[in-house]
Amino acid sequence: MNLGLADTVALLEKSEFFSRLLSDDLYWLASRSSLAAYKDGETVFESGQKASRFFIIRAGSLVVARHAGDTREEMARFVAGDVVGDFDFARDAVYDASGQALGDSEILVFPGLGIDFSDLCSERPDVAARILLRSVTMISSRVRSTQQLISQNAPWVRELSRQMHTDAATGLWSRSYLEDELFHHLEDPTAFILVKPDKFKILCDTWGHAAGDLAMERLALALKSEARRRRFCWAIRLKSNEMAVVSYRCSQAEAIELSGFIASALSRVDMTDVCGPGAFSFTASMALALYPSDGIDPSALMEAAYSSLMKAWADGGKRLYLVSDKLLTTTVANAQEAHL
Repeated sequence: MNLGLADTVALLEKSEFFSRLLSDDLYWLASRSSLAAYKDGETVFESGQKASRFFIIRAGSLVVARHAGDTREEMARFVAGDVVGDFDFARDAVYDASGQALGDSEILVFPGLGIDFSDLCSERPDVAARILLRSVTMISSRVRSTQQLISQNAPWVRELSRQMHTDAATGLWSRSYLEDELFHHLEDPTAFILVKPDKFKILCDTWGHAAGDLAMERLALALKSEARRRRFCWAIRLKSNEMAVVSYRCSQAEAIELSGFIASALSRVDMTDVCGPGAFSFTASMALALYPSDGIDPSALMEAAYSSLMKAWADGGKRLYLVSDKLLTTTVANAQEAHL
C-alpha cells in the first residue's frame, strides 16, 4: 500500500523510538518503511521470532497473545495510533508472544518489508548511529521508569514486603525486617527490648510441643498489642521463643516503663485450656539497649542486648538487665506494678 511521506512521518513520530530525531532523518526513515494490509486473523509476528522490526497501527487493530498447546492467552489489544514492539526492536529482543490482525488492518512496518536494519546502516551510517543512540536512551528511560514505579511504594510492593518480612508462625515482624529495614532508619533515641519467656522448655516438656506452638501464638499477640500502644514501635520474632520490641523516639525511662507493660502482658497469657487452672503462667527475662547511647552499630548493639538477655535468663529470669552495665535490681513484674 502507498502512503505519502508526510503521513508516514506523522505515524513514525508516535513512536518514542523516533520522537526526537531530526526532521530530515524522519523523512528518510519514512521512505524505508512499509504500509502493509493484513486480513482478519493474519499473523503479523510470531513468538520466538527476532524483533527485527516494529509496527504502528494505522487502521484496524492487533491482538498479542501467548500460545501453549491448545491454550491461547490474550495479553493485549492495540488500536489505531498504537505502537507495538519498538522497545523489543531497540533491545534486539525475541518476541515472547505472537501478534495477529483483528479485523482487516493497515499497519506501518519499520524497517519496511524486505529491508533489514543492516541495510539502513550501510546507506546512512549517520542516521543509524542516531537511531542506536536513541535506542539506548529509550531503554535507560524505561529502566528508570520501572525503578521509580517500584520506589513509589505501590500497594503491591508494600504487600510483598510485608509477606517477606512477616514470621508466618506468629504474625510478628521477622528478624530480616529488623536488619533490612529498621536498622537503616534508627532515630535518636531507639530502644531495643529483648524478651525471652521463662520456663518455656518446662511447658513443652510437660504438655508437649503443640502447647509450645500455641503459647508462642498467644505470647506474640500480647507482645504485638503492647507495641501497638506506641507510635513507631514494632514487635519482632528473633528466633525460637526469643522476641524483641523496637521503639523509636523512646527514652530510657520510657523503655523501662514499656518493659514493665510487656512483662505484665505476658504474665496474663492464659494457658488454662492446655495446662489446667493455675498450673502454669509466664514470666519473662528481658534486656534493654538504647541507640545511640549504648552503641551506634545496631548489629553490635543487638549482640550486646542478647548477651544481657541470656544472663537475665540464666540468673533465674523475671528480671530486666540494661546493656549500659547498670543492672536493674527490681524484676520487670515489679516494675509494671509500680505503674498501676
